[in-house]
Amino acid sequence: MKNFRYLNNVVTLKLDESTCIGCGRCLEVCPHQVFVPDGKKVALSDRDACMECGACALNCPVRAITVDVGVGCASGMINEWLQEHNLKKINSGGCCA
Repeated sequence: MKNFRYLNNVVTLKLDESTCIGCGRCLEVCPHQVFVPDGKKVALSDRDACMECGACALNCPVRAITVDVGVGCASGMINEWLQEHNLKKINSGGCCA
C-alpha cells in the first residue's frame, strides 16, 4: 500500500530511543517502513504512515515501542483498497468517471 495515511497527527506510536537496542525487529515487521536505521538504533521516519497494527511493539524485545492497537489498520486498509479501486474505475473510463 503506497503512500498510506490513516489520520494525520493522531497516531499513538511512541519510540523511546534511549531504551532501543538497535535490534532491527521493528524494521523487519513494520508494513509501512515507519522506522529507519539511525546509527546503532532506529528512529521514526514517518509516524503518520503507522496503521497501529502493533507488530513493532509486539516484537520489540526491550519494549522501547508503544502503540495503542486500534482500528487504524483495518479501516486504513479498507480505505486504501477503496481508493485504489475507484481510481482504476475512473482511469479505465468506468461508470464513476
